[in-house]
Amino acid sequence: MKIGIIGAGNIGGNLTRRLTALGHDVSVANSRGPQTLTALAEETGAKPVTVSEAAKGAQVVVVAVPLKAVPDLPAGLLDGAAEGAAVIDTGNYYPQQRDGRIAAIEDGLPESRWTEQQIGHPVIKAFNGTFAQDILDRARPRGAADRLVLPVAGDDPAAKQAVRDLIDELGFDTVDGGGLDDSWRQQPGTPVYGNRGDADAIAKALSEASPERTAEFRA
Repeated sequence: MKIGIIGAGNIGGNLTRRLTALGHDVSVANSRGPQTLTALAEETGAKPVTVSEAAKGAQVVVVAVPLKAVPDLPAGLLDGAAEGAAVIDTGNYYPQQRDGRIAAIEDGLPESRWTEQQIGHPVIKAFNGTFAQDILDRARPRGAADRLVLPVAGDDPAAKQAVRDLIDELGFDTVDGGGLDDSWRQQPGTPVYGNRGDADAIAKALSEASPERTAEFRA
């Protein structure tokens, strides 16, 4: 598949490494420009591009930037993506640690719903509670007893299935985290965030989440 990755930090960089290794056609961008991605491009074979170019023709687009940077993404960023493209939001709201106060999220809007509004395109929430190093180190064959399980939330069944299939290809199982309005169940501070449990444990953690943000993740 043609995949665009916006953000080359821990999650974006490691997804670039794994997806190119699987043979996908990956373009990668960051806020500092393609000239800063030479080393990652040489390591992986990914094509370094500007943020405005990252989604062009892509069937899957990964948005892996800090939440505070989402409003600064170019308008119409996803206009050139392939029809029906799945957009993965890996982001988390860290008001005290990084992002500052975002009023709508503080008032209860799910983080990924806010991101969706900012970029003007539906998103699928995935990888936000995954340890970045696990993307490289913990891939397992389908059916392996110790395969990690990731929750995936979103409203578009076809896009969600495309993301779940891609995660399976990466070497991980998934559970359905519900629609995007349910995606608060996998935000920072919830039982599933950073959880390396099996499918039953992940499903249980999602069901036990509270909509009230913990103090650590409130502004």
